[in-house]
Amino acid sequence: MEKRARFAATLFLTASLLAGRDESAGGDPSGQTPPLPRVGVITLKAEAVTISQELNGRVAPFAIAEVRPQVNGIILRRLFEEGSDVLRDMQLYQIDPALYEAQLNRAEAGLAKAKANVSVAEAKLARYRRLIQAKAVNQQEYDEVEAASKQAEADVGIAEAEVRLARINVDYAKVRSPIAGRIGKSLATQGALVTASQSAPLAVVQQLDPIYVDIAQPVSWVLELQESLRAGVLQNTGESHAEVRLTLDNGQAYGERGKLLFADVTVDQSTGSISLRAEFSNPNHTLLPGMYVTAILDLARKDDAIAIPQRALFRDAGGEAFALLVAGDGGVERRRVVPLRALTGKWLIGEGLSPGERVVVDGFHFIRFAPGGPAPRVEPVEAEN
Repeated sequence: MEKRARFAATLFLTASLLAGRDESAGGDPSGQTPPLPRVGVITLKAEAVTISQELNGRVAPFAIAEVRPQVNGIILRRLFEEGSDVLRDMQLYQIDPALYEAQLNRAEAGLAKAKANVSVAEAKLARYRRLIQAKAVNQQEYDEVEAASKQAEADVGIAEAEVRLARINVDYAKVRSPIAGRIGKSLATQGALVTASQSAPLAVVQQLDPIYVDIAQPVSWVLELQESLRAGVLQNTGESHAEVRLTLDNGQAYGERGKLLFADVTVDQSTGSISLRAEFSNPNHTLLPGMYVTAILDLARKDDAIAIPQRALFRDAGGEAFALLVAGDGGVERRRVVPLRALTGKWLIGEGLSPGERVVVDGFHFIRFAPGGPAPRVEPVEAEN
């Protein structure tokens, strides 16, 4: 009896272990098929997209003028407030005009003397005309009088030029702004001696509205874009000037949109880039010269584009790009694709995908491909892009 009891216990233990092993191996004691894993998918559709590029840019003034003296002298007064807006031809400094006013007075006196000499010479010439007709003087004397009259008239012209020059110097003693804009700090003070040949400016005026943004674009990107346009993969935006948007250094978008004016024809040998220049309205002077910004250029478009979220694009060990597609029966296919360009949160796909197909965007960890085995099956659920 004791042997039979031990034998029965052994059979029971063996059966229990076998049953446990079957359950751990995935067997379902109820005989039901386990549910398919759920994955998020999106159904592809053609859409129009704009090809944009983000580039670093630097703000430059629309116009800049260094204010320099054009005559020598002592600065008597500064007539502007530093950091203020000035108008064109607004007086900024007053240089001591005493010397130039004296020169003007002397030039005006010389002009009056020259005009008086003309009157005397013309009267004498009139007399000699009568005398030459009466043959009371010889031809040589008449010619000398006539030449003296013409010389007196020439002296008037010289005197008038000297008066104009003297008046210009008097006016130059009033140092004016050559352009309208915002003036910086004064680099010369009252009482300072300035000269017309000095290299240092008295102040700098910069025009800030409108304003320029200079951008450097890699030449490799330009060549790639041109090739895509020639091949018909992308189309021109159709605008005479590409639109440019800005993001400021604090991450905020600049409210005004600008236009691309031109692209340089020379490649910078040190950076391998082409210089671009855009013009922006700057009514509130938010953009200041020297400020770094991010420029966003809309350069091309594609009307029937296929784009997928960036998280839905994978690369294998060889660098080949692929995406996971779900067929109508729930089978998962790994499809090779050709990404053209990264968009905002998406990849623009050139080859490999078509409208109406479903691409996996969530739940990738549920999908396992067995070498040589059947395609894994899932339950697709529409997800948001």
